[in-house]
Amino acid sequence: MFNSIRGILTEKRGDSVFILTGGVEWELFVPVTDAAALPAAGEEARIFTWLFHREDQMRIFGFQDETRRGTFLELLKVEGIGPKAAVKIMSGIGQEDLELALETEDLARLELVPGLGKKTAQKMILALKGKLAKPAPEPAALPWGELAEALAQMGYDRRAASEALAKADAALDAGILGTERERELFREAIVNLSGPRE
Repeated sequence: MFNSIRGILTEKRGDSVFILTGGVEWELFVPVTDAAALPAAGEEARIFTWLFHREDQMRIFGFQDETRRGTFLELLKVEGIGPKAAVKIMSGIGQEDLELALETEDLARLELVPGLGKKTAQKMILALKGKLAKPAPEPAALPWGELAEALAQMGYDRRAASEALAKADAALDAGILGTERERELFREAIVNLSGPRE
């Protein structure tokens, strides 16, 4: 299975782009929004792909990044939405707008997408709400992840602990580094989590 194609973009034609790699020029079908976000013709690009294959045809669909490809694959899970319809939907609404419309169940916004009727929009909300929105980063992914984990194990709310550490980090002198900085962050975070100072 192809994951991505890297090469020189040779042409853009609305909902398709052409990319030259290893002496082969590929035609990829892409959402218009993704095509616009890709570099200009003549420049190098990496396009994430998905191969559609059946007896009478084969097509490669392309996306500017993995998030967009993920959105496309989620749309395919909705009853009544095939590859062409998914690309058309993604061409008619940006990623952030689509995520917001699904999370807030904004049926009116979805119905503004060309070719998207009320019934399909309702199916999208039922199937995809909570699926596209990016989850909050885990504390371990943050610079003070281990400290947040330690505070959580002490009984503090994980999100509140991360916020307290972020606040302490912003207030702490930049010259304090290493173990000393971690110790001060931990102490200040506990003070912040314990309530307002008198």
